[in-house]
Amino acid sequence: MIRLTLPAASDAEAPYVARLNTGRGGVEEADAALVDEDAEGVTYLGRHGVLAIDGASATELDGDVIIVDPVGGRAERILRRGSGHNTLLVTERCDQLCLMCSQPPKKTHVDRFALFEQACLLAEPDSLIGISGGEPTLYKADLLGMMERVLAERPDLEFHVLTNGQFFDDEDVARLRDERYARVSWGIPIYAADATLHDRIVGKDGALSRLEKSMAVLARAGARIELRTVLVADNADALTRLARYVAKRLRFIEVWSIMQLENIGFARARWASLFVEHARDFGPIGDAIDHAALHGIRAQLFNFPRCTVPEPWRDLARASISDWKRRYADACAPCRERDACSGFFEWHPIQQAEDGVTPL
Repeated sequence: MIRLTLPAASDAEAPYVARLNTGRGGVEEADAALVDEDAEGVTYLGRHGVLAIDGASATELDGDVIIVDPVGGRAERILRRGSGHNTLLVTERCDQLCLMCSQPPKKTHVDRFALFEQACLLAEPDSLIGISGGEPTLYKADLLGMMERVLAERPDLEFHVLTNGQFFDDEDVARLRDERYARVSWGIPIYAADATLHDRIVGKDGALSRLEKSMAVLARAGARIELRTVLVADNADALTRLARYVAKRLRFIEVWSIMQLENIGFARARWASLFVEHARDFGPIGDAIDHAALHGIRAQLFNFPRCTVPEPWRDLARASISDWKRRYADACAPCRERDACSGFFEWHPIQQAEDGVTPL
């Protein structure tokens, strides 16, 4: 999310949604049209009044969908035009406390589902919109209702929902079989085949058992699932066993994403004890991928710079980090595979990044 200051509040008090339009064509009711631009920023006029945004240009904001908080004097950039990495943070509450959580949960919740729904209806054609938290399915009825209404009105859109999979029940099967859910995929984490280890990593007793129940619900509904496993020191040596579990019990998933750690949130203070130098020993990761492939499970690597992955598995390393939080080490400049590479998170230790790359 990008926060923008608003020196001139509109005449509305409640938060509202607007799409910024520099004059690309007809101005629609939900648009705020450009009326002025100078060295300090841009000014728009919409149905809620005048909106002035400092520190940005009309070119970089054109087509973006924002939520405006007139009382707080700020705008939140919700959907960026031309980006494939738009994600809605629908809540900061969560029922788990993962030891490496990149978005530490809060106890409070601000209900903005109605605003998110309006924003999605203004999205660019054929957009894939991410939904994250916290844990979105803590508000399952609101979440499903929002997606269903958006997908009914915008059949060109898709959603990808990150969820810990703790709240799906038998009564959800019929609902999730609706044809609209063919355009929804669920990103669900699993960290170990051993319940004690998985539950310890997520900070919740009984979490793996409850996840298995939800997986059965989703399987019966024919849901599209991306399984996610973050690599930490605690589960690195257990990856092959997890691969066997996935191949035996979760063959209905679309893909298994093995993800390198993000140096933010809880992981920052625990970095030295959690981060796995995969370039030094890729063995457990490679074994897990190979076992999955042997059983028809497609695996991919997220947040792994390509030059740090041995050649037999290199093509599985995706350019996975969102464009607004991705950076490359200076040593990456001459690399011929840079455009296909994840690079590093903006907050990855600089020296570790510089020392860890070898341009291809």
